[in-house]
Amino acid sequence: MNRRKLRSIVFYLHQYIGLFVGLVLVIVGLTGSLLVFEQDFDHFMITQQYGQIIPQQVQLSPESVLNTIEAKYAARSDLHLFRIYLPDTPSSPYVGQLSSANEQRTEVFVNPYTGKILGERISDITLIGVILNLHYSLMAGETGIMFVGIAAFLMCILTITGLVLWPGWRKLIAGFKIKLDAHPKRVNFDIHKVAGIIAVVFLFFTGFTGFCWSFSFPEPIIYAITFTPKPSEPLSKPIPSKSTLGLTEQLKIADAALPGAVTKSIYFPSKPEDPLQIRMKLPQENVEYGNSNVYLDQYTGEVLRVDNALKMRLGDRVLNSFVPLHYGTFGGLPTRILYVFVGLAPLVLFVTGLVMWWYRYRAKTVVSDIF
Repeated sequence: MNRRKLRSIVFYLHQYIGLFVGLVLVIVGLTGSLLVFEQDFDHFMITQQYGQIIPQQVQLSPESVLNTIEAKYAARSDLHLFRIYLPDTPSSPYVGQLSSANEQRTEVFVNPYTGKILGERISDITLIGVILNLHYSLMAGETGIMFVGIAAFLMCILTITGLVLWPGWRKLIAGFKIKLDAHPKRVNFDIHKVAGIIAVVFLFFTGFTGFCWSFSFPEPIIYAITFTPKPSEPLSKPIPSKSTLGLTEQLKIADAALPGAVTKSIYFPSKPEDPLQIRMKLPQENVEYGNSNVYLDQYTGEVLRVDNALKMRLGDRVLNSFVPLHYGTFGGLPTRILYVFVGLAPLVLFVTGLVMWWYRYRAKTVVSDIF
């Protein structure tokens, strides 16, 4: 097969994949742009809805907040408290998350100084919740998650074929030039090629990470190709007639197991054999909520596993890199701002690609009418 024929195949593959999943990628990209500053926007909305928290000298312990939330929802047997986020700033609340049988998530906000419950909300019906649902599943449940995952994989193919077709390989400067005084057809093409080459690396990583999150099979593959054994699942050993160890004592054990780390959130067991998971952040980590974890036996406080994000094996480091690569947090504020524009790239590429296709379709139609 000669080079010209191969390039033609790559061109048609690029064109028809773009036409097939372009609109989905536009939706995912636009919602992704909105989610880059999700936490900042959500904190602002919480403050507007439930009021400003005035910092004081001493915060209540997580165990005290746990007791407050459990007392509040004691009559709601349909709700299970599965996680508490600790305040990330002096004016932030504790956030308890409860799940129900229908997988609906309730968030409850607690003043960290007074213990007063500020309010609650169903997270799935908030603006951020709707945008998130649209982003990762098109609001179509498990089927939508799979469809978005396939679209993300096809976007990876689009980035690779786009790189092959990019005209700048022969003339580098021409590849980055937009001739605004040229024919609209040429201007459209130039916008397409420049937007594509600028965003190509970031689109590949967001597509690849999104694909891996949408399916379960990429994780064992990553462990296999990095020759990394998958960590064993930590399990508590239920003791008849013995209650779970107090949370304050558990947190002291976690602090000793990972010195210097700050507790960011606590995941509570849903089954008798589940461990208590304490998510922590070391000072050197650049992920907002940290990638370090301590798993404890919920009955005895025995340390079952410690995940130090700075000492993880290659496979785990690869998997942990997905969050900063997908959300653009790896370079702080500059890369987050960049990712806002990366999310807009699929819209630009889809529209310009559609125009390019229309020009070719119209040309073929004119030729067929002549003959």
